[in-house]
Amino acid sequence: MEKYWDLFIQGYTGYGNYLWHEITHPDWDNYFYWLIAVSVFFLLLEVAIPWRKKQATLRKDFWLDAFYMFFNFFLFSLIIYSAASNVVVNLFNDGIKGITGGFDLQAQNPLNDFPLWAILLIGFVVRDFIQWWIHRLLHRSDRLWEFHKVHHSVEEMGFAAHLRYHWMENIVYRTLEYIPLALLGIGLYDFFIIHIFTLAWGHYNHSNISVSGYLTGGILGALLGIIVSQGLLDVSLVQDPTLITRLGIVLGSAVAGSLLLGKLMKYLFNSPEMHIWHHAYELPKERHFGVNFGITLAIWDYIFKTAYIPHTGQDIRLGFPGIESFPDDFATQSIYGFSKTEQEPPNN
Repeated sequence: MEKYWDLFIQGYTGYGNYLWHEITHPDWDNYFYWLIAVSVFFLLLEVAIPWRKKQATLRKDFWLDAFYMFFNFFLFSLIIYSAASNVVVNLFNDGIKGITGGFDLQAQNPLNDFPLWAILLIGFVVRDFIQWWIHRLLHRSDRLWEFHKVHHSVEEMGFAAHLRYHWMENIVYRTLEYIPLALLGIGLYDFFIIHIFTLAWGHYNHSNISVSGYLTGGILGALLGIIVSQGLLDVSLVQDPTLITRLGIVLGSAVAGSLLLGKLMKYLFNSPEMHIWHHAYELPKERHFGVNFGITLAIWDYIFKTAYIPHTGQDIRLGFPGIESFPDDFATQSIYGFSKTEQEPPNN
């Protein structure tokens, strides 16, 4: 038992020191400043090309959502991923050894010999698939829906609404998603890369902008081009490329991504036009448990027939029945869902 207690303490101490270093030492691989940079980027886009032009840039509850971003993005990563998941993974692995007479699940993990790009791709898809099912559970369970109401209390959509959610959701999501990822061998550095990508896409899904799939396809292609041209993530397709070659690869990848993925992006990846319907106040009775549960990828909703985009949804009402009396401050929202309330089935 002492072994697991030590792992638990090391998880907190190690990540606590890491987090303090992140805040005090700006760098390219810095979690804290990536959150700021991505947020500022989408704020500028909302100013430059707003989808709902009558909506104020500093919309209703903007500062509340900004606080939620930092609270949820850092505090519960500390509690769940670095400490708790490390303990559970070791307990699980030791349990397998005891039952099988010494079989080491972690040592036999086939991902140990995979290149980094493959580990990240598998980790991203597995995580998104798990999140999709958890998200559906939050809408199907009356108890969990009470906590999930915090996220659906957004009445004016913007990028910062992405991370407005009850801290209990962190426990549900992170416990169910981090443990499988850790068992797959996804470490803190791997998760950092996945998390920054999904952070940016989550901000995009909630933002007050609307752009063509050809543009998002081009951006995705350009990112892949940067990886190839710079030899990042264990990709070594080009040996010692010149600056002109690197620029050509990035530009060519951007054009290819736009042309090849342009019409497919709305089916592959989530978007503001799709996600706005997930927050709709009113939906058809046969879809009262919700629609468009995708976090980053949209394909799960199309595969499992929960996709719903009847029209652009640009100016639809957001929220849920009873939102008028829902608490509008962080402290009260943080304890919402624990009191015995008359629960209504989720309808959005």
